[in-house]
Amino acid sequence: MAIQPPNNGLITENAQQYYQGSQSFRGDNGNTTGQSFITSFDTDLYLGDWNPSGVNYALNNFKIYTSTSGLSGTWSEWVTEFTVTGGKTITFTAAPGANQYIVVQLNILTGGKYGNTEAEKAYGQTVEDNYGSYEYTKLDDVIDNFLIAYVGAGKLIPSVKRTDVIFHAKRGLQEFSYDTLKSIKSAELTIPAGLTLVLPQDYVNYVKMSWIDGLGVKHLIYPTNNLTISPYYTQAQDSAGVPTQDSFGNDVEGTSVTQERWHEANDRLINGNFNINNFNAQDANVLNRGFNDGSLGQRYGLDPQLSQANGWFNLNEREGKISFSSNLVDKLIVLEYVSDGLATDLDTKVPKLAEEALYAHIIHAILSVSSGVQEYVVRRFKQERSAKLRNAKIRLSNLKLDQLVQVMRGKSKWIK
Repeated sequence: MAIQPPNNGLITENAQQYYQGSQSFRGDNGNTTGQSFITSFDTDLYLGDWNPSGVNYALNNFKIYTSTSGLSGTWSEWVTEFTVTGGKTITFTAAPGANQYIVVQLNILTGGKYGNTEAEKAYGQTVEDNYGSYEYTKLDDVIDNFLIAYVGAGKLIPSVKRTDVIFHAKRGLQEFSYDTLKSIKSAELTIPAGLTLVLPQDYVNYVKMSWIDGLGVKHLIYPTNNLTISPYYTQAQDSAGVPTQDSFGNDVEGTSVTQERWHEANDRLINGNFNINNFNAQDANVLNRGFNDGSLGQRYGLDPQLSQANGWFNLNEREGKISFSSNLVDKLIVLEYVSDGLATDLDTKVPKLAEEALYAHIIHAILSVSSGVQEYVVRRFKQERSAKLRNAKIRLSNLKLDQLVQVMRGKSKWIK
């Protein structure tokens, strides 16, 4: 059964708010102007413009509907002036009507059930973005909780600036994101004819790259390593080999010949894959002899790092792009990469399974730079930070015994 607030717990939304993204109100019987209604969504309301013909109206993440009876089919969008303050409070400039039924609907992929026309429906994904949010706690809440629990008279940290706590909390979240938190993102992209893709805006480092076949199965794409390179400088030279400059005295840069040759290269000459049908067989079909056999035995003395038919990629640090081998053109790929968890406000959240580890990181970071703190105290909290971080890694690894047993069953099979 769904929890219905208020219940003095951490859940502040009822089932209607969480699943449908809507909250209901009732206007007063006096039909007064300036009526205000306070929403309790976990998501703040954003108002670009109340007028549907306004330029910023599309920025709204919600719509308001009114009805005299509250029955299905009687709702219409409220298009008269209103304001939003604090992301929660809606104030009607005009009177909504005596005992009027009022609903605030967050944008949802289905458009909601209150609009009578397609234009009136609240299309978007604000509701879906909030699904699963109970798994996390906001970074602001972590900072507030730390100041309450760890700072004050009679405690190891008698006083500290909030800005210092914010700095150490963000640094801790960044460090945790690289190897502890579930901050791996994935982007589905199609490789164009130019064989290059721009790195995502919040990219920090890649995890892996895969192309997707007709059955949706991943095929790992490998980095080029020592196979090729994306030159950082591509200076134009004169006949004597000296870099040339423009009229402003800056070096003239051209296109990379190395990249052009790599994009035009026949990868079969590199990996020794004489059976081109292995790669062109889009589906990971275990009944397909070519899929299982690969190119095994077709050439003696293969270099293991080159003997694969899935293609290669390399990073062009100068242009902030990823380059791919020619056999991947028009392929659907998935780029899995790491961000730092601080790129947007939406990312500034901490998994509850790692919350205690972040507290330990903050207190150690503050004590280690504070004067008058004994070294053994700093060392103690350093050990505590390491222990709690290790616990967080174990928790977030999400190992399940039944899944582990299923994998280990395959280890008992004899390889003939």
